[in-house]
Amino acid sequence: MNHQGTKVIETKRLILRPFRISDAQKMYDNWASDPEVTKFLTWPTHASVEVTGQLLAYWCNQYEKEDYYQWAIALKENDEPIGSMAIVDGDFRIGRAEIGYCISRAWWGKGITAEALQAVIDYLFGDVGMNRIEARHDVKNPNSGKVMQKCGMKIEGIFPDFGCNNQGVCDIAQYAILKKDWRQKT
Repeated sequence: MNHQGTKVIETKRLILRPFRISDAQKMYDNWASDPEVTKFLTWPTHASVEVTGQLLAYWCNQYEKEDYYQWAIALKENDEPIGSMAIVDGDFRIGRAEIGYCISRAWWGKGITAEALQAVIDYLFGDVGMNRIEARHDVKNPNSGKVMQKCGMKIEGIFPDFGCNNQGVCDIAQYAILKKDWRQKT
């Protein structure tokens, strides 16, 4: 593994970058306060911008670690954060990373999340040296699985009563891509 932490990644429309505490209001307004966005997430809808600010303060303190990966998904045109993407779990001993993401409802269905996920997959395989990248979603949120499929991830199975989110206990669909399969795709 060649941990490099949360480096800035640019795509056609996006800048994936470390969060700043000054992003609190935009994060709160754009997605953290929206119950439709947080419906299938494991963290609750933020009740105030102060809650968002406290979370960002914690995340920002973690950036000094080379094995910490937490990006703001920001629009290239104005640097406005519209979502987040992070390694939420994994085992670096074997090069396994689980990715989690969310995006502002205003940007649903525009290919933004797939663009960001593909860039993170490319970074984690190409620069960091991961061997396996996986992601999961509540089966009642199939659009999240479509994002994974667009990025070459394959479904590995559906696990009944395997997860818990803001809807309660849920069935989980698990997707993954291996580095060897990513190489063939690129």
